[in-house]
Amino acid sequence: MMQTENKTSITNIAAVGDIHVCETDQGKWEDFFREVSQRADVLLLCGDLTDTGRVAEAEVLAHELKSCTIPVVAVLGNHDYERDNGKAIRKLLINENVHLLDGDSVVIGDVGFAGVKGFGGGFDKAMLGMFGEQMIKDFVQEAVDEALKLDGALARLDSEHVDLKKIAVLHYAPIKATVEGEPEQIFPFLGSSRLAEPLNRRQVLAAFHGHAHIGVLEGETSKGVKVFNVSKPILEREGYDPAFYLFQV
Repeated sequence: MMQTENKTSITNIAAVGDIHVCETDQGKWEDFFREVSQRADVLLLCGDLTDTGRVAEAEVLAHELKSCTIPVVAVLGNHDYERDNGKAIRKLLINENVHLLDGDSVVIGDVGFAGVKGFGGGFDKAMLGMFGEQMIKDFVQEAVDEALKLDGALARLDSEHVDLKKIAVLHYAPIKATVEGEPEQIFPFLGSSRLAEPLNRRQVLAAFHGHAHIGVLEGETSKGVKVFNVSKPILEREGYDPAFYLFQV
């Protein structure tokens, strides 16, 4: 488990997903990261950090993040894996002191963050089962594996800390409520209820995700865990300028 001691107490968490940084974005994000740093204690980046998964896009983001003076916790999204450059993108961002989580956790002050990309599979009674062709079983297994990684990261936080506030950082949605508005036909590709189970069982305070650009900002799991879809297009639609959501712990 990664750990940092930058803060002794977290007050405000800023969160945004789907920033889709392009190669032509040099200088575009500096003011954004400066303002986030002034208004929050930690920044969550909820996947799709690059537009098409190019290393050059990640290099631009890494340079822009030099303007961010608070801890950054991030997960990769499906776009970041588009060109099989996930490892290179991960290395670039870690070199800029980003806490890039993939079944890992990090404690900043008195808050523990656990993160995974997540995966699809659908929600509730419409959730895809592990039955039929091997390709279907492989698809479902990926969702199961991501949920297990999330559970493992949360379990390590529980085992090493007492009464720690826990936040989950995802790309794919753990509940249907925050993807409502997207075409129902693509719900199975927007997230999975399997991700909600560890949130409920491990008593997570809140979970943040992106991925669904047309959705709902706020929802909750069956056990009342707050879930926020902080995809940048949704935040912009809701009038957040600059486009990040502030959550007070």
